[in-house]
Amino acid sequence: MSEAYVNPLTERYASAEMSGLFSPAFKFQTWRRLWLWLAEEERRLGLPISEDALAEMRAHLTDIDFAAAAEEEAKTRHDVMAHVRVFGTAAPSARGIIHWGATSAYVTDNTDLIQMRDGLALVERRLVGVLGHLRAFAMRHRAVPALAYTHFQPAQPTTVGKRAALWASDLLLDLEAIRAARSGLRFLGAKGATGTQASFLRLFEGDSAKVEELDRALGARAGFAARQTVSGQTYSRKQDDRVVHALSGLAQSAHKIATDLRLLQHEGELEEPFEKTQVGSSAMPYKRNPMRAERICSLARHVIALSLDTAMTAATQWLERTLDDSANKRIAVPEAFLAADAILILLDNVLGGLVVHPEVARRRLEAEAPFLATENLMMEAVRRGGDRQELHERLRVHARASADARAETGGAADLLGRLAADAAFGLSRADLDAIAAPEKLVGRSAEQVEIFIREELDPALSGAEAAASAPVRV
Repeated sequence: MSEAYVNPLTERYASAEMSGLFSPAFKFQTWRRLWLWLAEEERRLGLPISEDALAEMRAHLTDIDFAAAAEEEAKTRHDVMAHVRVFGTAAPSARGIIHWGATSAYVTDNTDLIQMRDGLALVERRLVGVLGHLRAFAMRHRAVPALAYTHFQPAQPTTVGKRAALWASDLLLDLEAIRAARSGLRFLGAKGATGTQASFLRLFEGDSAKVEELDRALGARAGFAARQTVSGQTYSRKQDDRVVHALSGLAQSAHKIATDLRLLQHEGELEEPFEKTQVGSSAMPYKRNPMRAERICSLARHVIALSLDTAMTAATQWLERTLDDSANKRIAVPEAFLAADAILILLDNVLGGLVVHPEVARRRLEAEAPFLATENLMMEAVRRGGDRQELHERLRVHARASADARAETGGAADLLGRLAADAAFGLSRADLDAIAAPEKLVGRSAEQVEIFIREELDPALSGAEAAASAPVRV
């Protein structure tokens, strides 16, 4: 049992894969890989770096002495210099050229960009899976009538599948934002202390073309299609903000979906998966609480809140560099990814095992259908020769009386019976039942689902190249 605080995101919620991306091992191994790439490219461009130095660096990319690094950092109060020294001890032939011409942001910022790039790929992969569940669910239930709600009050009917398509539509926007954030990341490269590349220009004795080639080559080695051609010491913190705001958008959609599920589980129309041995309440053994949907909402609020951190950090940077971003970035960005990962794991579980109770949905809809069909009933009565204004008033009176009676007795609404007995409408009970049938009230719901899937969702899911691509690993 640990006596120190542990982060629940890594201990309880996020995957080992996402946690690994933001682990010390991944971070510091990536630093070493970046130092190796820098030395290899500097040697290729003519700097005096021996092959022995490069060989020793390659041999010690992963065997980091973390205890020695901690001791060095305690003395230097500088994490990058601590790891430079420990790497130099492991690769003594390279000791004098590790980090040659670079500033700390060369390893810290470029590593952050690699982590975000690979993290977004994992988020995209999970999101594509969630959308696949929604696609299947929406198609399967596209014609199953259900009561729709505005203001959480009964409104014109929809279908179970149409509501799922609405959820998928929001997540599709998030998929586009995640892809845009990932493809839009710009590698910092080797820019020097204030972004002018003056140190590298001196190394290459004023040969600007070699400095430019070095910068381009490092971006290519890291697998980035774009680089930040102008910068201060660091990459623009707007890159962090863009990424975390894309994750915030995903969290917003997940919160909305999970809230809808919580409401519908209260009504008994849907139910999230529930294991045979799962306990719903320590005091009430009969309960089946929507705990997964509630957890999604809980985590989503955290991601949404973190987007304020990155916005404030981007807004408060000074000139070419300030360090008040560092502590915040170490917390806000990884936690946004870890929480988003946890949200998507939960969504995948819930939507992959979502249980529909169509008879419950039908009973609730049928209880309200007479009221919801009043416009259709009135139009049919007018078509048969009735006076629209007179019929509207009669409908209003009958509907109010029927609602009052239902509230007093707790019985079913008798509106259709009242209308069948009113000669002004000229409609039999059979006519009224046919007009008020739930299937007649859902409009184009099923067709809309099919169009959305064919024209929007399927093309997006078939273009999941980024999710399938292999990210850089160390």
